[in-house]
Formats: sequence, structure tokens, C-alpha cells
Amino acid sequence: MKKKELEKAVAILYDSQKSSSPKVIASGKGEVARKIIETAREAGVHIQEDANLVELLSKIDLGEEIPADLYQTVAEVLAFVYQVNEKFKNKLKA
Repeated sequence: MKKKELEKAVAILYDSQKSSSPKVIASGKGEVARKIIETAREAGVHIQEDANLVELLSKIDLGEEIPADLYQTVAEVLAFVYQVNEKFKNKLKA
């Protein structure tokens, strides 16, 4: 990101037992975005940087499910996150 741009972050949660689609659970810019990212890192949550997706997701109200129009993009991000998590788990076992 360019230094003049405000940093934005959106956190999503997918719990297949509670919902059929992911929900936006945190969203913010500037200091709030930095705190979201810091909290995710501390919790070991993978961070996917995609400015276009963040821009779209930031327009969704907290607690709301992600619209069907964004499922494909979010599914690709989640698939990537699952792959990273599996590789990390496998390295820990080795």
C-alpha cells in the first residue's frame, strides 16, 4: 500500500456449524486495522493481503454474512488459508 493510503483490515469467521457462510467479525482502518492485524498475528491467524477484497468486505456490517456475490473470492482465500495451515501443522509434526 502507498504510505498515504489508510490501512484497512477486515476479519472474517467461518463456522460451518453455526452458519452456511462466513461472517465479518471485525473491520476498521488506521489504528483499528493495525490492532486487528496485530491480534490476528498474536493468535496465529493467517493474514491474506488483498486490498480489493478488503474494500468490498469493509462495506459489510459487523456480524453480517458475506453476500453470495463474494463467495467465490472468499472461498479462494479460505482455501489458501487452509493450505497454509496444513503445511504449518505438517512442519510442527516433523
